[in-house]
Amino acid sequence: MSKPKRAPGGFPVVGVVGGGQLARMMQGPAVELGLQLSVLAESDMAAAALVVPSSPVGEHTDLGTVRAFAEHCDVVTFDHEHVPPEVLEALEADGIAIHPTRAALRFAQDKLAMRERLTALGIACPRWARATTAAEVTAFGDEVGWPIIAKTPRGGYDGKGVAVASSADDVADWLTRVGEPGPLADGLLLEEKVDFVRELAVLIARSPSGQAAAWPVVETVQTDGICTEVLAPAPTLEPDLASVATEAGLRIAGELGVTGVLAVEMFELPRGVDGRAAYVVNELAMRPHNSGHWTMDGAVTGQFEQHLRAVLDLPLGDPRARAPWTVMANVLGGDRPEHEELYSAYRHIMARDPGAKVHVYGKGVRPGRKIGHVNVSSGDLLDARERAGHAADYLRGVITE
Repeated sequence: MSKPKRAPGGFPVVGVVGGGQLARMMQGPAVELGLQLSVLAESDMAAAALVVPSSPVGEHTDLGTVRAFAEHCDVVTFDHEHVPPEVLEALEADGIAIHPTRAALRFAQDKLAMRERLTALGIACPRWARATTAAEVTAFGDEVGWPIIAKTPRGGYDGKGVAVASSADDVADWLTRVGEPGPLADGLLLEEKVDFVRELAVLIARSPSGQAAAWPVVETVQTDGICTEVLAPAPTLEPDLASVATEAGLRIAGELGVTGVLAVEMFELPRGVDGRAAYVVNELAMRPHNSGHWTMDGAVTGQFEQHLRAVLDLPLGDPRARAPWTVMANVLGGDRPEHEELYSAYRHIMARDPGAKVHVYGKGVRPGRKIGHVNVSSGDLLDARERAGHAADYLRGVITE
């Protein structure tokens, strides 16, 4: 495996396992910080491999490959959470600095472990249970009310590995795989179906020395389990809820020993009888996250720069917003062959709206696949939403003018 060329001046090499769009979007900030990025990519056409000169190809599941890659890096971080625990354990035994650590990453890789830990910390969560049999599924549904949410503890993302169940029969196939190697080895995670007002996200960065920074709480809009829009900051969010949600995010980062960027996805709940707004934590992600893409153009320090600062234990940057409102709209792949060509649409958007910031991921177009996003900042939320949404829809081919 080729060795990455070091930048002059003793600046470190940051290794990223995984060559997706998150690794790709670290390259610009790495250059600005004077760092050398090296990426272990899935193929030479992976999103990050197209822009990072040092992008050896290899599997994140192969210990020898990951070891050879990490040998030439000062610190290793991740584009995704799917590196096997035994690989992480071996890297740490070799004395390689990995961020987040294996101990922290466990709570993003295993939703059952995450629920157990957050509950022990007194963090508000939906009512939940572990189930290995149909009888246990039925008992939980009868207790909290049907339908319920069933999740595979490992491997799910963007709505995958999540099912709405009205009876144990709806998860019968999953139950047959309980105990087998894979995402259901330890059983199913069952959760009550929460009656929520909207979805929020708290984005935190924390360094190994314990410095932490938080961006404004945002609202995320989901379509078929995929985040399609982020509103920063969350409109009409009461200051007390913003405060307690941010405090919860900072506490989770500290208690779990997270290093790097942490995304805490939350449900805002209807007001209780006491009139107070509340939340429950839905998911955790220990890496730059879709809910933080707005920060690339809308915050003093974007999430990708902050993640690099954090994993190197550099002083963290200012997370404050640059504008009253920033809206991020995801660009999803269209469903017709002519939608595979993006550059002409890209040129049109740049001419139509010079203030729109278009980020493309260098990925092949497939229906529903995340292939880019658009950020628009404005003094008016409706203006920002309209412009970002128009640009995303034009890139997707939903509209033609």
